[in-house]
Amino acid sequence: MYLHVGQSIVIHEDDIVGIFDLDNTSESKWTRRLLSEAEREGRIVNASGDLPRSFVLSRLGMVYLSQISSATLKERAESGTAALS
Repeated sequence: MYLHVGQSIVIHEDDIVGIFDLDNTSESKWTRRLLSEAEREGRIVNASGDLPRSFVLSRLGMVYLSQISSATLKERAESGTAALS
């Protein structure tokens, strides 16, 4: 199964480490550090056409920014409707 994160970008469910709410997690210095290092190393994929609301971390360390809420992405992943947009 694949998870659609926005802008025609899909991630295989086996590659997903976690789905995170950007507002809540960006308060943590560890999250800010993760995102900062990912940006510096070119590991961020902006799948958001607008202001990102969440991010998905992959096994390879890629960070996918998404305008879809983390709750919606989680629900899609758990319900088997992950490929639907």
